Parts: sequence; C-alpha cells; structure tokens
Amino acid sequence: MDHRMTRPCERSSKTSRSYFAAISVCLGLSVGALSPSTAQTWPTARPVKVIVPSAPGGSSDPLARLMAEELGGALGGNFVVENRPGANGNVGASYAAKAEPDGYTLLFSWPGTLISAVTMYKAKPFHPINDFEPIVLIGSIPNVITVDAKLPIHSLSDLTAYAKKNPGKLNFGSTGSGSSWHLAAELYKKVTGVQMVHVPYTSPAAVNKDLIGGDLQAVFPGTMAIASLVKDGRLRALAIMSDTRTSVLPDVPTTKELGFPELESTTWFALLAPKGTPPEIIKKVNQTVNVLLTKPALQEKMANLGYTLMGGTPQQLTDYMKTEIVKWGEVVEFSGAKID
Repeated sequence: MDHRMTRPCERSSKTSRSYFAAISVCLGLSVGALSPSTAQTWPTARPVKVIVPSAPGGSSDPLARLMAEELGGALGGNFVVENRPGANGNVGASYAAKAEPDGYTLLFSWPGTLISAVTMYKAKPFHPINDFEPIVLIGSIPNVITVDAKLPIHSLSDLTAYAKKNPGKLNFGSTGSGSSWHLAAELYKKVTGVQMVHVPYTSPAAVNKDLIGGDLQAVFPGTMAIASLVKDGRLRALAIMSDTRTSVLPDVPTTKELGFPELESTTWFALLAPKGTPPEIIKKVNQTVNVLLTKPALQEKMANLGYTLMGGTPQQLTDYMKTEIVKWGEVVEFSGAKID
C-alpha cells in the first residue's frame, strides 16, 4: 500500500518550485493576509518557543533552526529553538502538549516521537493527534539501506540472498528501538522475510563507528547520516527507501526502481501546536511555511541538507499521521519492540 501524503494540488511540473507555486495558488496563500485580532498581534508579544524533543546538535537541529529563522523573518517575531531531549522525544513533546495554547509554543517533531511510539509505549503521556493541532509538513529525508563495504554485497538482491543464506548472522545498528533507523530495517525484514539482529545505540556516531569497525554489518539511516562514509568508500549504499532518488546520493537506485515500492521509509518533519491553539495562528503558520517552501533560497538550503520539500494543509498532516500510525504500528508489532 502506498502511504504517501495526498498532495493538495496536482503537480504542474516536476520541479519543487513550480509545485509549491501551484500549492500557493490552490490554497490562496498570502503571508499576512489574515485579519483576526489574534493573528494580527501574534507573534510580537514575546519569543515563540519551537520545542525540539532531542539534544542539541542532532540531525533534526539544522532544519528546525532554519525554519525558526525563516518564520521569524517572515512573521516579524522571534522564533527560538529550545531542545528538550529524553525518553525518545516524550519529554519535549509532553512539555509542548501541556503548554499554554496561545501560539507561543510550537513543536518540531518526527515519526519516532509522533508515530511509532503510539504503538511501542503501553502508556504514552500524549497522543500526537488528540493533544496537538497539526500545522504543516515541512520536509522529509529518506532512509538508505547500507552495508559494510568489505562485505561481498553489492546490491539489494545480494543483501537479501546473503541474509537468507546466513539467518541471524547479520547485525544492524540503529539509534534506538522505535527510531527511524530501527523500523526501516524491520520493514525490510518484514517484506523480504530475512532474519537480522538489531543492536540499538544512542547516537549515529556510535553506530557508524561499529559499522566501520566490523561489529555491525548493516544500517538503515537517513541519507545525510552516512553520505560522507559512502562517498569515501567505507560504506556501500544499496538502495534509497523512496520512490525518487536523492541529490545527496544520486547514483543509488530507489527501492521502487528495484521492484520493492513497499520498502518506503522516510523521516519527515512537521510543526504542531498544543491543542486549542487559535485556528487563526495555525492557519497563519501553515500559510507562511507553504509560502517559504516556494522560495528558491530555502529550497536550495533544504536540498543541500538532503531534504525533499513537502508542505500542504493541516488536515493533510492529520490524515498523513493517521496513515503513518497504522503503517508503522504494524511494523512495530512485527518487530516486537515495546516500552512499558
């Protein structure tokens, strides 16, 4: 089943620029076009906290800080990233969910915190849809199937054959149970029927160190996390888990090209607000982000970071999250991962 987000308008061309221009026309986007009093005064009263539920310096930080800067410039306010790590993102997301719904606290988050954790946790301190106002999808980065370059594995079919011939002898690393790295591998196992051993770590650097050192044989990270190691020949990228190639590793085929369209795994990033935040503010942020995504300068910055631009309406984000909860819930159940 294809779980990608339904786009708000048909693409008018293959370029991001023309696509987001089409979104602007379709949605009638115009930053500053709203007149309700709440939207007029916000966000000038005080800084807007953009909660990032991970430690500073993580892979999500560059995009979060870029969007905070762009939103501040577009809306004339001060948007400040505040890192609140802990418990697979639950600490920061719970803080945001309980914040005053006045528009001065936003959450910048991703599937590991918002989606897979719904199934993994027996008791989760918040629900990603019931306790938040979804605002907008910003961008996504695909996972990539990667192996130690010293192995006699040069393609996705090689990996599958090798894993079936050596059940349970391949170790794959991740940044933790329920992380995108972990569940991308579990999806691969589920689709192909292979057996591999999951070894969780707490940081990408630790995973890459043991992968290069030979303690791990495979990893399924976001492209930017291992692009440099692939380019210098220490790791071998076999497939991009997407339907389109990435500019970061343009020579690596996609899983769709290789006949596995169901092997799609991307880490997407979105903005949300506490439930009850005024709809004028939700609309204003949504419109602003969609307009920003049409700007060539921002498109170039995001492309350099390896992101595919997304955008769309709050309802589309809501629908997409519901679909993702079902899709990755099935993968979590397959993996047996649980956190009480």
